[in-house]
Amino acid sequence: MLNLDPQAKFVLDQLEAAGAPPMETQTPEEARASADFSPLAGVPEEVAKVENRTIPGPDGEIPVRVYTPEGEGPFPVLVFYHGGGWVIGDLDTVDVPCRMLANRAKCVVVSVDYRLAPEHKFPAAADDAYAAVQWVAESAAEINGDPARIAVGGDSAGGNLAAVVALMAKDNGGPNLAYQMLIYPVTRHGFDTVSYVENADGYLLTKNSMIWFWDHYLRDESDGMNPYASPILAKDLTGLPPALVITAGFDPLRDEGEAYAEKLKNAGVPVEATRYDGMIHGFFWMPGILEQGRNAIDQAAKGLKDAFDMVGAV
Repeated sequence: MLNLDPQAKFVLDQLEAAGAPPMETQTPEEARASADFSPLAGVPEEVAKVENRTIPGPDGEIPVRVYTPEGEGPFPVLVFYHGGGWVIGDLDTVDVPCRMLANRAKCVVVSVDYRLAPEHKFPAAADDAYAAVQWVAESAAEINGDPARIAVGGDSAGGNLAAVVALMAKDNGGPNLAYQMLIYPVTRHGFDTVSYVENADGYLLTKNSMIWFWDHYLRDESDGMNPYASPILAKDLTGLPPALVITAGFDPLRDEGEAYAEKLKNAGVPVEATRYDGMIHGFFWMPGILEQGRNAIDQAAKGLKDAFDMVGAV
């Protein structure tokens, strides 16, 4: 607790005072209804255009929200996947960060409302996530996007999906991705790291809630060994797009995110890995109240912009 950021401690104190029941004691429906972090996100920034639409998916239409910045275009595109353990979360959850990324990175952001578990178990979310990137590559002109400059990104379970989509794109021969932006990503089905022990309880995301999320997401234990659920288990990470991996010091997922960054580096992938020591899981959603949340969004936007510029310069 000593190194916990005072602003993060304030958030935790407020949440404790609110007295919400632990995630793992709720039904998915109850958890979805009670998980509203929008007051912590702050006032949404204006962007030039916001459009809700649907795109074709493997099992029906996928809702997306498209954010377009000021300017001429065609713009590079970030395909973004929200967090929430594959069970909760939606387009509104990440509305503020997506607006900030669009404005700062000068890119179109396509936020994806992939199918949630347990109604749609693994690999439904991953299949939707990959379908969204395929659609962007094929239909970029519809959203004033540049199909040669596409990145994937997400936080938590969304970071897992972004990493998985990068693997799927590699395995399937495309689309070519310029960047993967992984914000405190889930990278393995397991609960035995040091950060799981140190941060099991008391820092927003708990070990028990992660077990609850995984149990809802996977069809059975063997799914957890699939690299499209646990990307750190992929045998070969060579040739994946450059990565930003952001972790939080007081987060059960800290060590698996950092281990994935290390594995990417060892495979020759350019990686920028940053631990926000005093932060808790979810801080990327909270720029309205956490200065470090704003800093992380700025860092992610700069990484995106640099990666897009590099592709544009080739």
